[in-house]
This record gives sequence, structure tokens and C-alpha cells, in this order.
Amino acid sequence: MKVVVVGAGYAGTFAANRIAKRMPGAEVTVINERPEFVERIRLHQQVAGTAVAATPLTRMLRAGIASRTGTVDKIGDGVVTLDDGASIDFDRLVLAVGSTVRPLPGTVPVGTWEGAEQGRAALAALPAGSTVTVVGGGATGIETATEVAEARPDLRVRLVGTAVADCLSGRARQRVLAALRRLGVDVVDDGVEEVAVRDGRFAGVLRLRSGREIASDLSLWAVVAGVPPLAARSGLEVDAVGRVVVDRFLRSVTDERIFAVGDCAAVPGARFGCQTAAPQAGAAVEALARFAEGRAPEPYALHYVARCVSLGGKDAVAQFTHRDDTLRDRYLKGRAAVLFKKIVFVGTKVGTRKAVGA
Repeated sequence: MKVVVVGAGYAGTFAANRIAKRMPGAEVTVINERPEFVERIRLHQQVAGTAVAATPLTRMLRAGIASRTGTVDKIGDGVVTLDDGASIDFDRLVLAVGSTVRPLPGTVPVGTWEGAEQGRAALAALPAGSTVTVVGGGATGIETATEVAEARPDLRVRLVGTAVADCLSGRARQRVLAALRRLGVDVVDDGVEEVAVRDGRFAGVLRLRSGREIASDLSLWAVVAGVPPLAARSGLEVDAVGRVVVDRFLRSVTDERIFAVGDCAAVPGARFGCQTAAPQAGAAVEALARFAEGRAPEPYALHYVARCVSLGGKDAVAQFTHRDDTLRDRYLKGRAAVLFKKIVFVGTKVGTRKAVGA
């Protein structure tokens, strides 16, 4: 059986390794736009220069898995066509292209490797006293703002977003807001409408929804919005966001040969993140293998554990959730949460490489 995996983030890399482990006779090919596996949950550290978020993909894939660097233009009837005109046949395909960012012109996207590298270089070049503005009040924005503030205390760091830290609740959320104040991050409860570039590629004036204007020497975009258009362009049924509409086994309702996992799969109740990626990849591969064996698989079911937010390298908050991702009151803070987050960092990468834990 020929299996093609499109995308080599957490979901795609996990899926490829699990297929090689679960179905040793399968011919597995991974297609990815980069020759590296990028730890997206570390990109805010890449920006701040406190960690490296990329590992050669060859070190992440099991022996026998073929990898190809390229961009998929379209998925057709059992054929993947790349933008250079090359094509690869498949019997089954796992679509794992993740989510994407749509930054305003004049800002640097934190959520991509290229953007994180741009941001790192631009941040390193800023003189003391400069202003860095992080746009986005979710986990990525908070982690970026606190990491930069801790790494560069000589800069003024501002976080712009509506309902900052509303991914958490109660005392856990208050802990995050207190950490932002402690690190000197100026929180602006507003949205950004436009960025007028001033005297540099990423320096300019941000026009907010309230009508207020604020100057910034570097503006970092930390908002995840939507998924790549590959599925829609290929004629698969997608939802309003562009995610593949799947059945309870994570197969495309348009083509049962195609499984969609991670951020690009339209699973009710699922959120963007690595905590979604590996379990879905594991469930999809098990379903694929069982169908190939003529056995009925178990349907995929959500199973979340916690929501974690780093607050620089020395503080964090981890609020526990129910299986359906609704928040519990219980949370970890300080050193305990930092350790929890480190376990997530290391465990996610190791689990992805060894295809275990889902």
C-alpha cells in the first residue's frame, strides 16, 4: 500500500511514523515544504533567541520513510501533484497541513518558521529603548510577549488584543495577567485594523479599532487564522474556515482514501494545537490500518488534558480541562507549571518521533 503524508508538523510526522510502525509493509512518503520538522510551540522562543525550533526531518522520521521537499499544488484522484509538475500516486493519503497565519502588512508572523526567523533577526537588531508590539491576546501572543520581555528587558514590550488570556479562566487567567504586569508588558485591550509602515519594513504606526494610533519599532503578529487552501483547491468538502469535513474516522467525506488530521481537520470541538495533532494522527492511522485489515475501527473521540501558557522561561500556567476541553478550576503555576510545560515540549517531540502516546 502506498501512503502519502502531506505536511510534516506534529500531526504529519506522527502519522508517518505510526504508519511505518503499525503497517510495516506500507510504502510511506512524506511531502513537506521544508526539510526540517518545526516545533511550532517553540516559535516564540525562536523569535526571542532563547531556543531553536527546527530539527532536520530526517532525524524525526523512522527508517524506510521517504521524504520529499516540495509544495503540493493539488490532490486529485489518487494522485498528488506538486507545484513543480511532479506527481506521486497514492492508495491512501493523510492530509496534515496544519493551520496558518494571515498577518497584516508591516507585521512579522510568529506562527511560521520564516516569520520567526525574520522576527529573531529584527529583534536582535533593535537598540535599547525600542518598542516591540505583539498582536494577539491568545496563548501565542502571551508567550511571545513574555519571552521577549524576559530576554530583552531593555525594550518596551506591548501586547495588543481583545480579551487577553481568555483561553484560561478564573485564578489561572489572573495569574497570567499578573505575570504580564510583573514583566512590564503593557496590555492594550483593542484590535489592530492597519499598520502604516514608517521608516523600516516592520516599524510603523498601528491603527487600532478604537481609532487610537500607537507607534512600534517592531510588530509581531501572533494570531492563528484559518488553514492553507489546499483542501478547498483540491475539491474536498471544507467548512467555513477551510478545514476538511471528515467522518467519525477522520476520513474526508468527499474521498474516503484521504484522512485529515490536526488543525486542518474539521472535528467539532477540536482546537488548534499539538494536543489535537498527535491523538488525531494516531486515531486516523489506526482506522486506516484496521480498514486495510478488514476490521472495524473505533471512531475518534476528543480527549484533552490541559491548556498551558509559558510566561517566559521561569514561569508558566497550566489549567486542567475536561476531555471536551472545557476548563476545570484546578491549575498549576510557577515551577510546577514550568516543569509541566517542559514535559509537554520534550514529550511532544519525542512522542512525535517515536509515534507513541496517542
